[in-house]
Amino acid sequence: MAKKKLAIGSWAYCFGPYANHPHPLDEVVRKLAELQFDGIEVCGFPPHVSPEAYTTPASRAEAKRMFADAGLEVCGYAADLTPTPPPVVPDVAPYVERFKVCAQIAAEIGSPSIRVDTVAPPVLPEGVSYDTAWKRTVEKWNAAAGVAQDMGLGLVWEFEPGFLFNKPSEIVKMISDVDHPNFMILFDTCHAQMVAVNGSRQLPPKETLPGGIVELAGMLKGRIGHIHLIDSDNSLHDNDTSTHAPFGQGVIDFDTVIPAIIAAGYDSEWWSIDLCFWPEAWEVTEAAKRFLQPYIEKYS
Repeated sequence: MAKKKLAIGSWAYCFGPYANHPHPLDEVVRKLAELQFDGIEVCGFPPHVSPEAYTTPASRAEAKRMFADAGLEVCGYAADLTPTPPPVVPDVAPYVERFKVCAQIAAEIGSPSIRVDTVAPPVLPEGVSYDTAWKRTVEKWNAAAGVAQDMGLGLVWEFEPGFLFNKPSEIVKMISDVDHPNFMILFDTCHAQMVAVNGSRQLPPKETLPGGIVELAGMLKGRIGHIHLIDSDNSLHDNDTSTHAPFGQGVIDFDTVIPAIIAAGYDSEWWSIDLCFWPEAWEVTEAAKRFLQPYIEKYS
């Protein structure tokens, strides 16, 4: 079994409670280096590595050097595709055009993958039927999967309560309908809890699984391309998406969940922590790393 490497998403330090006082990327990089993380999952939104701020190959090369000089590898890139929500925008071309810009950044900073979501909240866009919203999303992600593959990137979709198409059956069906070998799932344990156990913010009827996170992981066998590990207290942040509670402040049994993810075929070397929207993400980062260290050692 390959050695597992630990990273964390840099958005934890610039989203939500940090929006008005974000930690600059270089400060985040220094902290992660001091804590001896193996890598960083890069936020593609302002003020980090966004398309608007990193417009040239030189600027992207500079970011890549900064990571390397700190001894950090890039394990993923969270793309800002908010201008082109897949279920809302009718045509494929605008989405693919924006996606290409983000994918180019991901490739140039050395990321192995690029993350997407449906951008749209879990309600049907005005004047758009469920079938139309679904078809639009499928078409765009099929095209994007091909673009990413041509750039040497994996494409991973992170399902969550705050975005459309968040039922277990929808997640499985999306894989089938996109029907591209380069389209994989980003499995966030906190989102999996809220989707599979609580059925949070789903279009009626609500859909949950008796086996919770473990059952959902099994349904996605062979299609998990990346993971986010974090706890869940069975609540939503601002009644929107999952509360990413620090380890030990929630209900997830990682002694059961981590083996289930591995049994579902996840064999990547990367495990990434997600403290998105947690008000004291900066302060609890070290404790999060310490919590996962025994699991890293056990499964390496």
